[in-house]
Amino acid sequence: MPDSLLVDLSRLQFALTAMYHFLFVPLTLGLSILIAMMETVYVMTRRKIWRDMTKFWGVLFGINFALGVATGITMEFQFGMNWAYYSHYVGDVFGAPLAIEGLMAFFLEATFVGLFFFGWDKLKPVTHLAVTWLMALGTNFSALWILIANGWMQNPVGAEFNPETMRMEVTDFVAVMLNPIAQAKFVHTVSAGYVTGAAFVLGVSAFYLLRGQYQALAKRSFAIASAFGLASALSVVVLGDESGYSLTDHQKMKLASIEGMWHTEDAPASFTAIGIPDMEARETHYAIEIPWVMGLIGTRSIDETIPGIFDLVDRAEGHIRNGLLAYDALEEIKAGADDRTTRARFDHAQGDLGYALLLKRYVDDPRTANDDQIRQAAWDTVPGVPSLFFSFRVMVLIGFFFILLFALAVWHTAKEADLPKWLLRAAVLAIPLPWIGVEVGWFVAEFGRQPWVIEGVLPTFLAASNLTITDIVITIAGFTLIYGVLAVIEVKLMLHAIRKGPDQIVNDPSSALPGFGTPSGTAEDASKPVPAE
Repeated sequence: MPDSLLVDLSRLQFALTAMYHFLFVPLTLGLSILIAMMETVYVMTRRKIWRDMTKFWGVLFGINFALGVATGITMEFQFGMNWAYYSHYVGDVFGAPLAIEGLMAFFLEATFVGLFFFGWDKLKPVTHLAVTWLMALGTNFSALWILIANGWMQNPVGAEFNPETMRMEVTDFVAVMLNPIAQAKFVHTVSAGYVTGAAFVLGVSAFYLLRGQYQALAKRSFAIASAFGLASALSVVVLGDESGYSLTDHQKMKLASIEGMWHTEDAPASFTAIGIPDMEARETHYAIEIPWVMGLIGTRSIDETIPGIFDLVDRAEGHIRNGLLAYDALEEIKAGADDRTTRARFDHAQGDLGYALLLKRYVDDPRTANDDQIRQAAWDTVPGVPSLFFSFRVMVLIGFFFILLFALAVWHTAKEADLPKWLLRAAVLAIPLPWIGVEVGWFVAEFGRQPWVIEGVLPTFLAASNLTITDIVITIAGFTLIYGVLAVIEVKLMLHAIRKGPDQIVNDPSSALPGFGTPSGTAEDASKPVPAE
């Protein structure tokens, strides 16, 4: 079993690279749809302003997309570098959607990105529009497959453990694809990406409007971003509620930890709006509760109970004891006693085998564990309640803030020619908030399933590679340095392109890169139609 410090450092490295990579993903998702919508208006109206909008926001999309691909490549290699036993144990299941995601990202998506940038003067407007929409769809389908892979880690359906190969193997790939956790995560994650893209366009457009620059482009961009953003923010809340509902069936401990619910309440359960969870005292201090809300959200009923942490720990202890039966039968099978009776004993209890593996933190042979060790292993299934409790509430507050911001933007866009400066300033200041929301959301999703790397199947501490601590420290330092440089490059390129402005970027996209391109004239009149190419 890997050293606990080695496991923690491996988790830290993966968290740093994953959360860094996800700085680029949501903006890619959101901008791809927005520029497809802008080009659709251009093709329908032939007004040059809409083509200029598509090109300008497309350049910012391209900068972000390039950095996203560069940082995403690292993610797939880490499974083999730092999580070798994980890759061996579940590679037959996890590898398929990951491979399809790679094909989507590096062949389908990248191909259409190239056609989008280099096909303006070579393709007919309708053909180029089709390319843009296929680029947007390819981006979203790329996200679908990685979320199917991640959803299987949260809810491992369509696969079972094979005692002959000592690996998890696919039994129903359709079930893997249609995993309810994966589908809920996909629509929720994509909607959050749409909010990020809309908030970015809204904020940059507001920046131009405050400075009195590029009014025609900025006003139209502000309007389309506010409408798209409002629809997306509302869907994030609705689909987030659906994600919470799916936890009731598949990840009860995560749900109880998010709510700081230590004891099972009479149905319908209250929602703890605020409080201070205490892991040592195992209670939530100063809780302010809203009656019925948690029961209605979590069960869609008024008579179904939501189990608390203490009850779930008792259930985990039962799973551990049952898993010991599977572990004992598996050891006999490995020793050669693969008769019908032994196989039947294993098949009957194999669903809880992963729980027995939790005991390897305390003893080499789980069958030798005493009652205290079994109870401690059961309590190990409780993640860090305070971290989840507060992170979830930050995410929810950000979600409702954007509903308010986009609603105000839509209202003032519809009724006023000049937008109030306080609204424009709020839009500029809100640009970082979507990234905070999505990063916190991923923290809740991933930290909430600890101690499992595969829920109920494989504990995280067993999944890591047998590397040295020096190896991990060096790679963490290397990734931090390289990603720090890439972050500076990303921000510099984005700010450079925004300062250059649409007039220069549209007529010479290479001017978005410092040192390339030359200043060019102003864009043509916004109302002037462009003849078909």
